[in-house]
Amino acid sequence: MAKEKTNSPFSSYQKLVVVLLSIVQFTIILDFMVMAPLGDMLMKTMQLNAKQFALAVSVYAFSAGASGLLAAGFADKYDRKNLLLFFYCGFIVGTFLCATATSYPQLLFARMITGVFGGVMGSVSMAIVTDLFTYEQRGRVMGFVQMSFAVSQVAGIPIGLFLANHFSWHAPFGMIVGLSVVTAFVIFRFLKPVNLHMGLKAETNVVVHLLRTVTRRIYLLPFGTTALLSIGGFMMMPFSTPFIINNLRISQAQLPMIYGITGISSMIILPLVGKISDMVGKFPTFIAGTVLAIVMVYIYTHLGVSSVWKLVAVNTVMFAGIMSRAIPASALMTAIPRAEDRGAFMSINSSLQQVAGGIASVIAGLIIVQDVYGRLYHFDILGFIAITVMIICAVFIYVINKRVQRLVRNADVSPQLAV
Repeated sequence: MAKEKTNSPFSSYQKLVVVLLSIVQFTIILDFMVMAPLGDMLMKTMQLNAKQFALAVSVYAFSAGASGLLAAGFADKYDRKNLLLFFYCGFIVGTFLCATATSYPQLLFARMITGVFGGVMGSVSMAIVTDLFTYEQRGRVMGFVQMSFAVSQVAGIPIGLFLANHFSWHAPFGMIVGLSVVTAFVIFRFLKPVNLHMGLKAETNVVVHLLRTVTRRIYLLPFGTTALLSIGGFMMMPFSTPFIINNLRISQAQLPMIYGITGISSMIILPLVGKISDMVGKFPTFIAGTVLAIVMVYIYTHLGVSSVWKLVAVNTVMFAGIMSRAIPASALMTAIPRAEDRGAFMSINSSLQQVAGGIASVIAGLIIVQDVYGRLYHFDILGFIAITVMIICAVFIYVINKRVQRLVRNADVSPQLAV
């Protein structure tokens, strides 16, 4: 396979867009990811069992999935900047409700509201990336935007856990609200309108546009692959912290250091993965990440009582493998939709991702059993399910990559709309 071109430098405005979208993704991801390290604290404070906590995590995913489908019909009718701000403001309201929740029903409601708005943000951001960056640039863009995962681990989660340990589990959500308000103002002030797609010929009826996009044959395999990618990546996440604390015997106070070190390593790895995916190809990078992820997931889910440094090493390498799958897969997906379908495709894709993640969380809650001492059983079964799904995804990505290569050769990958 020929190497992909990498001689497309970013303009100054493109660099600004990458920074802004990365900050947005940081706040969204932090709000979502902080539920896992707070899991043990929430389960004990609210006296929740495994199924109840899994529901608190999955309600975000299911509401995000539903809103993604509803938003798909409108996604290509409006300026993407306005859509970004609208959903971001709703996300801020939902996170504020999390920060003030005092009961389990209130927490469920707050996570639902946060999911309705926050779950659409990723698809809007992806549509903006596809509008403003060429296919040859998108691996690098995804590397930087996905680095928000790493930054959340380096700074967000450790700070959030520090606040939770010294105040309450509400404090991290309050921190996210403050940061998001500032970010929303910066977007309003500095991001230019992203509306050139509105001049393209597209279906005006939102319902028809949604149905045509969701049933278009060329989109079906990418939609299914996205769902499986989410299941494979999300299966173990909700119970990772209870597993670390109760099975590996790592204390709650040591979690910030673990997440911090893993995040610092990831900040180095993710941009490198993005650059490699543009240099050697998205598919080879994805396969290498899949092999690494399979090996490390098996090791991680079979760990016994471990030292902090052993866990840090395993966690860091496993995360590198997982993100080496996510970055090239995301870049490949951006090449699939037609320009006039881009927003709808990304919204549906995001919706399927969220729903699949919610299903994975519910399944995990049904499989995991916790004894009176807090120890989790059947965590290894989650690992085997994730590995099986990863193998299936590799086959699907192979087919998608072949299709994208044909589009690239035929110059059918949508060009840059605006810079």
